[in-house]
Amino acid sequence: MSPRFLLPLLLALTAGCSPLSRSSSPGPEDPDAPKEFTTTDSGLKYRILRRGSGDKPSPQSFVTVDYVGWLDDGVEFDSSYNRRESTSFNLQNVVPGWTEGLQLVSEGGMIELEVPSDLGYGPMGMPGAIPPNATLHFKVELHDAR
Repeated sequence: MSPRFLLPLLLALTAGCSPLSRSSSPGPEDPDAPKEFTTTDSGLKYRILRRGSGDKPSPQSFVTVDYVGWLDDGVEFDSSYNRRESTSFNLQNVVPGWTEGLQLVSEGGMIELEVPSDLGYGPMGMPGAIPPNATLHFKVELHDAR
């Protein structure tokens, strides 16, 4: 199975979840968090909302996160906060936007990602959840990377 299609599988099954999160919304942002996004060479847009003090993950890291994801129209399609359970997965098994983006934040930090379609689910989308060619938006708190 392609990495593009594993994130919804992980989100749907929430396999490997741990009870790290008890909140139904993201934690606090740094007061000096940037308002503007930075764009990488691939087209991924990101803002570091809270600097962490731990290690940054590598493309092969197994991470534990809390996140919320929404579409351009503001419709939320998934949230570990709503489940009140953190999610753990290998960065090699998610959409390229997550693999790239989570390497930009340290443990304990929070990042906002704007994932263009070609780094997400592309023209196929994910039936029932993600429309074709959708830009995906996420706030992600990185708890652990190993």
